[in-house]
Amino acid sequence: MFSLYNGNVILKYGKMEKEYSIIYMGTPEFAVEPLKKLLENSYKVAAVVTVADKPAGRGLKLQASPVKQFATEHNIPVLQPDKLKDPVFIEEIKSYNADLFIVVAFRKLPDVIWKLPPMGCFNLHGSLLPQYRGAAPINHAIINGETTTGVTTFFLNEEIDTGKVIMQKEIPIGPDETAGELHDRMMVTGAEVVIETVKMIFTNEVKAVEQSDMTPSLKDIPLKSAPKIFRNDCRINWDNKASDVHNFIRGLSPYPGSYSMVTAENGESELKVLKSTLTTIPSVGQPGSLQIEKSKLLVACNDFYIRIDSVQPAGKRPMPVADFLNGQRGNLTSFR
Repeated sequence: MFSLYNGNVILKYGKMEKEYSIIYMGTPEFAVEPLKKLLENSYKVAAVVTVADKPAGRGLKLQASPVKQFATEHNIPVLQPDKLKDPVFIEEIKSYNADLFIVVAFRKLPDVIWKLPPMGCFNLHGSLLPQYRGAAPINHAIINGETTTGVTTFFLNEEIDTGKVIMQKEIPIGPDETAGELHDRMMVTGAEVVIETVKMIFTNEVKAVEQSDMTPSLKDIPLKSAPKIFRNDCRINWDNKASDVHNFIRGLSPYPGSYSMVTAENGESELKVLKSTLTTIPSVGQPGSLQIEKSKLLVACNDFYIRIDSVQPAGKRPMPVADFLNGQRGNLTSFR
């Protein structure tokens, strides 16, 4: 059930007096599904704005973003400005006379851009705002052990993720769900919310609310942030509780991936840990010490052991831990 803060759900929408047009801004796979749904619902997408093509792969060939690839396949004009304040780009985007801008997983827009469309500019965010403002809301929600998250559409303003909320939908988080798995579910739900939001805007049914006026009040709850995640943030701390380590691993899986340094008889190497399982086995010895039984790998945390199920050695593909253990030339001694 969709929830609106005015307490009403609009089930029927009146006929639109004109064919409104949209400019859509996005880059990754997460932004493709809403764009696809807009076309399926016969909305006019006048143009797409995305990042410039970037070198990728071993041959460093230029790679178009997923949004550009989709737009090109459906004959939608694509704009790829290096700078969003470029006067040439501003004049080009003005020339489309779009009624509404939609932003999904793109860059921060300057006010000269988001103030252009007469019906506003809204963003789809992967959390229940005002919680988890920032670049990595899916990852941080799982890392913090949340059992519920959601998606929010809101009108852009001068500050990141602080604009008036249009609508939200809650999404449960499974106890072992990874960020990648949650991302794929949120992508579908987010597309549905984008369509409902567009309908409300085009039929003048929006009752947007300031985040400061939402319940519970911002004065009553501590806000959790979702800053961008860098490599230095991804190393596992085995001194933590097993449940915290498990949440950390799944919150960074599959990308960017949590990692640990692995000590073996033949030296030390880096290992990404992609999947784990909590156990009820009390740990003995130092955090990071190991128990290896046939194809099972247990690592001690500060209270219980955690079982490692899937890993990715440096320069190799992800693999089950049994394959990793079979390929080891020297006995493993510890994770650190």
